Amino acid sequence: MRTILVAIFLILYTIISLPMYLVAFLAGKIDPAKKVVIAQVFVAWGLRCILFISGVKVTVKGKENIPADNNALFVFNHRSFFDIIVGYATAPIPTAFVSKKELEHVPMISWWMRFLNCLFLDRDDIRQGMKTILTGIELMKNGTNIFIAPEGTRNTGEELLPFHEASFKLADKSKKPIIPVAMSNMDEVWEKHMPWVRKTHVIIEYCEPIDMQQMERAEKKKIGETVRGILAEKIAQNAKEL
Repeated sequence: MRTILVAIFLILYTIISLPMYLVAFLAGKIDPAKKVVIAQVFVAWGLRCILFISGVKVTVKGKENIPADNNALFVFNHRSFFDIIVGYATAPIPTAFVSKKELEHVPMISWWMRFLNCLFLDRDDIRQGMKTILTGIELMKNGTNIFIAPEGTRNTGEELLPFHEASFKLADKSKKPIIPVAMSNMDEVWEKHMPWVRKTHVIIEYCEPIDMQQMERAEKKKIGETVRGILAEKIAQNAKEL
């Protein structure tokens, strides 16, 4: 039943999004920053509705670790499509996600993602991938928060996949902090029961910031391993509360 209700909401949301898209587009002609705010508020509202309809109880921890006077690189473990839903439902404004290249060609979804300055990363093309990272660095320098999953793909195993060290160039080159984001139990909502959505308790924890500017070169080279260890520890701790 929940799956059907989510599907109905998505149809209605798509219809409503057309005039809202026009509103955001026109606002962007006057002030590009307003376009981003309108887009994120509208998208986050829709995603919160999906969580409510799906019966997902979200526990948010560590929101005090999100810098009030600065933006950051949010690094999360990726197990579910609901990672993005919960992420955007709790993220500060403005926030952009790094996504796989294939989503760039999906109508409606890609339109809103562009409004939100999301990045489409082609991991099979090193040259294009570097261009995307450079674009992300500029976005971060200009105040945009970025969410990225260094595992590179959705993980279906018990252990976290190795982290791509290149992901952390976004924080290093922009001189912004890293916020590890531990996502727990997200795949219990849908992936483990496809195609059915299940009532689930999930936890998202924003961990303490990491400043790469205070690190030695040797530490920077192992930043992926360091963040991976932090997330693995938090996920294990939070699993006891589920």
